[in-house]
Amino acid sequence: MAYEVSIENRTAKIELLNRVGSKALIRIDDRKYELDIVEVEQGVYSIIHNGHSYNIELIEGDHSKKYIVNTFARTFNCEIIDAETKYMKSRNQGTDVESDNNIHAPMPGKVVKITVEPGANVVAGQPLIIIEAMKMQSEFKSSGNKTVLEILVREGDTVNAHQLMIRLGEISEPAENN
Repeated sequence: MAYEVSIENRTAKIELLNRVGSKALIRIDDRKYELDIVEVEQGVYSIIHNGHSYNIELIEGDHSKKYIVNTFARTFNCEIIDAETKYMKSRNQGTDVESDNNIHAPMPGKVVKITVEPGANVVAGQPLIIIEAMKMQSEFKSSGNKTVLEILVREGDTVNAHQLMIRLGEISEPAENN
């Protein structure tokens, strides 16, 4: 069975072709991958591909088809897009169901550094906050040109998974002087 999975700004078609024990053959779009996948603890997986080892952590998001995927260096938001998801998105088209104007903690951790202040205008890709979890630091960046509306945490705070940390808004156009 094939699934569409949205990872950040990309949608990939993923299909499990064969699985025997920990060995899996999957197709992502038009490429096949032979993987050795082992769940080392609940939600944490070790994946070996072409002799390279990768560790990932899957955290269920705000519903059963959304996940936060943590790797050693990055964090990704993923969503499984099935027929039900496509139907609901088409029904909600034009409504603000979910906004990219909020920065949430992907997992429990500690706020190491906040690089912005309320009222600041930020550009796409600008670092906003650094969180440490599982002995790794993750930097969260602005998804677009935004204004920092509210910072709900302080450096040194402990945050919970999915906790809202920073609220962003659209940059308002300056009023023209006549």
